[in-house]
Amino acid sequence: MACVIQMTARPPSLSPLLTRMRNREPGLAASLLGGAVAAGLGFGTFAVLVMVLWVSSPYPDSGPGGALHVAGALWLLAHGVELVRTDTLSGAPMPVGVTPLLLLVLPVWLVYRAARVAVDAPADAGGPPPVPAQTVWTGVVLGYLAVGGAVALYCAGAELRPDWFWVTVCLPLVAAGSAAAGVWSAYGCPREPVLSALSVLPVSLRRLLFGADERARLGTAVRATGAATAVFFGGGALLVGVSLVWHGGAARASFVQLTEGWTGRFAVLLLGVALIPNAAFWAASYALGPGFLLGVGHLVQPFASHPAPLLPPFPLLAAVPDAGAGTPANWAAGLVPVAAGVTAGWFVARGAVRRPEPGGQAPAHWSAGRTAGVVLLTAMLCAVALALLSGLAGGPLGVAALARFGPVWWQTGGAAGVWTVLFGMPVALVVRAWRLWRRRTRDGEIPMQGTGVGTGTGSAGSGKQQDKTSVRAGKAGREEGAAKVEGRLAGKAREAGKGGTPPLGPASPEPDEEEMYGILPADDPFPGEWHDDLARASRWAALREAAAPRDLPARTSPAVTSVPPAQTTPPAQTAPPEGTAPPAGSAPPAGSAPPAESAPLPEATPQTLPASPAEPRPDPADPSPSDPGTPESPDTATGH
Repeated sequence: MACVIQMTARPPSLSPLLTRMRNREPGLAASLLGGAVAAGLGFGTFAVLVMVLWVSSPYPDSGPGGALHVAGALWLLAHGVELVRTDTLSGAPMPVGVTPLLLLVLPVWLVYRAARVAVDAPADAGGPPPVPAQTVWTGVVLGYLAVGGAVALYCAGAELRPDWFWVTVCLPLVAAGSAAAGVWSAYGCPREPVLSALSVLPVSLRRLLFGADERARLGTAVRATGAATAVFFGGGALLVGVSLVWHGGAARASFVQLTEGWTGRFAVLLLGVALIPNAAFWAASYALGPGFLLGVGHLVQPFASHPAPLLPPFPLLAAVPDAGAGTPANWAAGLVPVAAGVTAGWFVARGAVRRPEPGGQAPAHWSAGRTAGVVLLTAMLCAVALALLSGLAGGPLGVAALARFGPVWWQTGGAAGVWTVLFGMPVALVVRAWRLWRRRTRDGEIPMQGTGVGTGTGSAGSGKQQDKTSVRAGKAGREEGAAKVEGRLAGKAREAGKGGTPPLGPASPEPDEEEMYGILPADDPFPGEWHDDLARASRWAALREAAAPRDLPARTSPAVTSVPPAQTTPPAQTAPPEGTAPPAGSAPPAGSAPPAESAPLPEATPQTLPASPAEPRPDPADPSPSDPGTPESPDTATGH
């Protein structure tokens, strides 16, 4: 019975392996499902679009199965998979490898969202922990590849079938890269995984490229590369638009010649829109100098264009520049890489000299050599980015003369790196120097407290000289004023001692001047008529000496009698109204002190003092070097 009670109250725990599997199973299952759903949504989108066009076509040449095969082939082509067309006039298979880059956006975005959602990061700090990154990445990639492999098997026997070599290369790369980006974004874009990925490089190469502050250099180079690539893409798209307007008649004629029905024209319009990013990178390669190919041996450059081969009419092909030698209008395309290089240099200079944070000091700026090194790193990244994008934008459309269309990737990448260094280097150095000069000038216009001058380099010498002069004048004035006040108060103390006034009590130590008034500025940055150093030092010294009791020689008077211990201290007398003399035979009120800046007096032993004649009050018209707030009679205590 005891054993039953023990088993009921405390069940045995599972093994660590089962516990780990139980905890990770929901995250892995959700990731697998998310990857499969992302692949299904992508394929379903293409299937719906193709089925709508097939249903609305007036002369469909295949059944629903053929339309689904075309949809699957287009979905695989969107991932960069090269297709093979078998229904040709010659009977030989023809490759189709030009990937519309706009179609690539859909699968990349779907995988990215699936990985980001599968992480299940909590909105608040108190929520459950997110699913591990490796679990999410593995599940999303495996789920996506499972559906992608099934689609490739389904299209393997169709007239437009995928090439299995490119299926095994492009499909996993797209899924893995997009899932990694989604997981990285869900975890807040940490920099540690990116820096740890650089550990595969040799130590000497990392030190040469990044130096000690590899995080700052790499971040600045990546931002500059992204901005330059955006300028390349935008400038290329602008060139395509201008060329389409310039060759508007030929573009409209080719659009009408392709098909007569509105369904076919709508399909041509969708294909042209999907190929606009490709045309933008073709135009960017044209502006860089290497140009692009319209078939093997037919090169289009700003300086000279070869005659194009016999091609089917298409609106984007109608925008190709005319064959022959280049004109100044063709050479004007060189403004695109110039703008990209200037943009990259400006971003590097912005990272080299950052603005100071609110309430903090300006960070240390990079030297000219380090700035030039970041420009070189940016040029390398620009070369890699343009080479990759130009390689994706082109491809084969057949064999023989149609084996190559688009830019040559290594030529485009190399030209992008050279243009970035050529125009980004001087811009980065000049903008860096200008930002440094502007920051020094802006800081120099603000006067520092206590000096009255700025911190700029031009006024440093005069500011130091004026600072030393004002400090010496302030010290001399304070010493002279303190000496006068001490002499005057010492004379009054001697007079009070002759009259038999006993000391008020033990003297408190005089506070340190720097400790009491350390919060005040050493000098007034805006001196006025009544606020000079001598007057202020004299007033503060007088008030301080008057507030603190001084050690006086003890003199006992024969007429003084002790008060019994049981007697309580009488209430303090109130001071007479201003302008009237105290009555004869009365002593000054106890603890008389200036109304302002007076310190509390220590309690004195209750004593009885003899009556003494009243001292005459000073004439207000009588000039005196002392401050109006300084008392003219010694501090005494009166007891009844």
